Amino acid sequence: MTKGSNAALSALSDNTGSVIVSLGWSSPAGDGDADVSVLLLGPDGKVRSDADFYFYNNPVAADGSVHLLDKTPTEDGNEDRISFDLTVVPPEVDRVVVAASRYGGAHFGELDDLRVTLSDAVGEHLLRFAIGDPGKVSAIIFGELYRRAGEWKFRAVGQGYDSGLAGLATDFGVDIDDEEEATGTGEDAEATTGDDAEGTAPAATPEPTGTGEPVGLPSDAVSEPDPAETLNAVPAPRRTTDEAGPRKPAARPRTAKKRATPPSAPQKSLGENDSWRPARLFPLSTLKSDRDREMRATSVLLSVMTQVPRFGRRLTAAFGAPSGRMETFTEVTLPHGDTPRRPDGVIRIERAGKLWTALVETKTNGNALKADQVQAYMDIAARRGYEAVITLSNDVALEGSPLVDVRIDRRRKHQVALWHLSWAEVAHQAQLLIRHEGVGNAARTWLLQELLHYLQHENSGCHGFQNMGSAWVPVRNGINDETLCQGDPRALEVVENWERLIRQVCLRLGGELGQKVLPAQRVRRGTDHGTRRAQLADQLCLEGRLQAQLRVEEAPGLLTVGADLRTGRLRTSIEIPAPEQGYPLTWAKRLVRRLAEAPADLHVETLVEGDALGPRGTLERLRPEPADLLPKNGTQITGFRLSLLKSMGSTRGNAESGFIRSVDDAVHRFYKTVVVHLDEPVRRRTPLPATADVTR
Repeated sequence: MTKGSNAALSALSDNTGSVIVSLGWSSPAGDGDADVSVLLLGPDGKVRSDADFYFYNNPVAADGSVHLLDKTPTEDGNEDRISFDLTVVPPEVDRVVVAASRYGGAHFGELDDLRVTLSDAVGEHLLRFAIGDPGKVSAIIFGELYRRAGEWKFRAVGQGYDSGLAGLATDFGVDIDDEEEATGTGEDAEATTGDDAEGTAPAATPEPTGTGEPVGLPSDAVSEPDPAETLNAVPAPRRTTDEAGPRKPAARPRTAKKRATPPSAPQKSLGENDSWRPARLFPLSTLKSDRDREMRATSVLLSVMTQVPRFGRRLTAAFGAPSGRMETFTEVTLPHGDTPRRPDGVIRIERAGKLWTALVETKTNGNALKADQVQAYMDIAARRGYEAVITLSNDVALEGSPLVDVRIDRRRKHQVALWHLSWAEVAHQAQLLIRHEGVGNAARTWLLQELLHYLQHENSGCHGFQNMGSAWVPVRNGINDETLCQGDPRALEVVENWERLIRQVCLRLGGELGQKVLPAQRVRRGTDHGTRRAQLADQLCLEGRLQAQLRVEEAPGLLTVGADLRTGRLRTSIEIPAPEQGYPLTWAKRLVRRLAEAPADLHVETLVEGDALGPRGTLERLRPEPADLLPKNGTQITGFRLSLLKSMGSTRGNAESGFIRSVDDAVHRFYKTVVVHLDEPVRRRTPLPATADVTR
């Protein structure tokens, strides 16, 4: 989920009468922790009484609607779980807020991987919300459960409070009595003596800070509850297990902070020797031949698919496989005439007594799939009733153009499907689950991380598309010498490999962003893919340029990447439509302001109606004078084009000086330094003349 989004629980599972909400984080130093709390709110956004405030000293509701469970240690931190029985939550409760707080001067910016997950009654993970950079706040609302039209929904909040748990609780109507604490009188005097006395101070009620006002927090005065209903606990940090002696409970909720003891510096371990390498689950140093790499890559991938079901499902769902219990095998011997065949692997999925099976053939490095080998596996699969043959290699399949031509006997009653999967697609799916979606289990996450490390290692041979082919250098020379003629098959080969490269760039960028990134092809409906590529090849011979467009989810426009083989330069650009409202000078100023952190050599061009060219210049020159973007003749502005130029690699491979790496780097640099600042897509309306704001 993203911040502010919501989801209906009934749409996710049939077992949402009871749910488990888990709050988790990790600490780089290994000693960071936080305390969770829950508030039940009425229609006015306040607790009915202090009894609606649950935390470590008040962990269980009398009616069983809320139960704070024990902490669960993870590999690098803790996870707090809260059980909710939504069927017994009182009808006058509209919202249930789930929060966490730190104490002793600590803040959530010191923790990593802040997230909240929700599971149904049978333990199935339904949703996950990760909080990015929380900043220096000591309390955070992770999310809230709320009623809408008779059903329960969950909203991802991620709202921070500088004022800590005291400020958060006060805003929701919990009675906080600091004056009594500060004087050390009454029943609380003993609780604020000794070491704790120095950490006790009257707590003000500052306004919460963060990305905006807390969701649903009214600013009116705090109601005074009946003292008989107040808790004998609160926001003070929990006591450590080594504190001796019983502690007399406070008469009112407390906001005293325990004296913070700085952690001792960890001793340097022998494992920190720079020359030592950490142990890996899948070693690569023993791989000496292509056969070794193929066997290891197949075994590693298939084993992780079975142990991380969500990952395995991601890879097989596109092939028509059902969701069920998966088994995988390697080096299986199957009869085939006089010479038995040994496919690299077999995938077997069982669901409701039915089986779905597929043969797997793997290639690594630059090794190409062999047509006769794949044909033999297709025949075996057809005879034995297998549903599919799946090929894996570094190559990227093109739409409407299979990598391997095989004969399919249409007379057979049982037909076998042939599917191809690139190693880049495997890495893409692993990245999505690790960085953005999660698999709900630390051990499974670690397995995916080990798989991704294996695929990205230089010795694995699973690096994706990494060679523009033998025609790359002759085509470049032919363009420079003006000897490349239309219809040359080498130009068509370059166009096909360019399309493969763009598809791989989309996978890598999408894996990093957690968003859909797809090639955008503007062709007439019904146009044959072969005809389209032949036209692009002829265009390459005439103009010497390769060009493609990427559609990035939530980006304000299409990202265009072009390679000029005559000049050896790459251009990445995006066109932004003019805003619907305002004046041209305001648009120019706002655009320059939003690009404050973009590269100084960014080219900005004003797009105007008709064939005329608008003003242009580098961002460095336009920053002091945004008005230079306005056309002098009053022509209407339709938008702006932002472009970055860089030299492209000369070799055909993926080395430091290679063309493939230069394209990949150019796209990633442009998105991270330019497009990220343009996160507000706008729709165009008829713009005002450029002179309308000159006198303002």
